[in-house]
Amino acid sequence: MQEVLIYGHDLCPYTARAREDFARRKIPFHYVNVLQDNDGLQRMLKHSNGRRQVPVIVEAGKVTIGFGGN
Repeated sequence: MQEVLIYGHDLCPYTARAREDFARRKIPFHYVNVLQDNDGLQRMLKHSNGRRQVPVIVEAGKVTIGFGGN
């Protein structure tokens, strides 16, 4: 299983919910805090085509912007 990337920041409740959801479902993920990691921010912007909305979730090549939860 390929690790999921979650780009976001600690002040975003949707980022927190996404991280909690993936952890609850035991799906491995790597979290990139785009407020602290400028290179991570640049990678996120490439995935999101310049959109600055978080979280940006990259899973098996599919990019999802935002998180609605289950």
